[in-house]
Amino acid sequence: MIYKLLAINIDGTLLQSNGRLHKSTKEAVDYVREKGIYVTLVTSRSFPSAKKVAKALKLDSVLVTHRGGYIAQEQEEPLLAKRIHEDITFEIVRLLEGFHCQIRLVHENYSLANKLKMNNNLLAKTVVNSGDPLFYPHQFVDSISDTIMDDPSAPPKIEVYFEEKSDLQDAEKAIQGMFSEVETLKLSDFRLEIVPRGVSKLTGLLYLGQQLGIKRSEMVAIGDAIDDIEMIEAVGLGVAMGNAPVEVKKAADWITRSNNQKGVGYMVKEHFRKQQPIEFLKKMNIIR
Repeated sequence: MIYKLLAINIDGTLLQSNGRLHKSTKEAVDYVREKGIYVTLVTSRSFPSAKKVAKALKLDSVLVTHRGGYIAQEQEEPLLAKRIHEDITFEIVRLLEGFHCQIRLVHENYSLANKLKMNNNLLAKTVVNSGDPLFYPHQFVDSISDTIMDDPSAPPKIEVYFEEKSDLQDAEKAIQGMFSEVETLKLSDFRLEIVPRGVSKLTGLLYLGQQLGIKRSEMVAIGDAIDDIEMIEAVGLGVAMGNAPVEVKKAADWITRSNNQKGVGYMVKEHFRKQQPIEFLKKMNIIR
């Protein structure tokens, strides 16, 4: 099979556990780009955060961000922007404020979170180290509902961090029962994400493929997270990182090394070294 697009998740895939890009990963991305393969990032991160990683890789491609809700090459000119309606956002926030949790509205221009002392140290670090660049404005307020009552917000995504497993379960059940306009994804026992209905990494990637004229069978996707499973299962070659949970590995066609063992670089060398450059294949009338 000839592949024309490589989609890569960021956290736990491109980045090592220390949050850095390894030299071999950059070289791998350069290698596939030189073959004429379109490389994009598909991530739950905000657009500014993903764009920062793309610049480090010297990528100027369209990025699938906010877990598929915001697709753009430049921040102010999105190809697709799906948002949670202002009224729904307000009602969901009011519901969540009844639980002991950190609520974070993730907009492409800013993030808005409630002030909350997290007793779970590991969880607190997860909330603080969101991966967003320093130039991405973070605002912390006493009450999100009061803030967005005066200044409404329609974010592509809402992140919620709980201290109790039971609270997450109760909140997720309530949201699913009350709001047909959104979907929830449980990323861990303590972390929940909320996006507009129909939004996912897969739908975002397929939308980009339509714009580029690339079929899903011509795509390779590499990921490590629960929200990568659907994408990994659907494309021509789905790759799981060695550090991925068992569920992700079961969904994959191939398992590479972990992010700390240069898994992306290893996968690229194994699967793309035999593929001729896209331009050459077109000249030989092998592909259109």
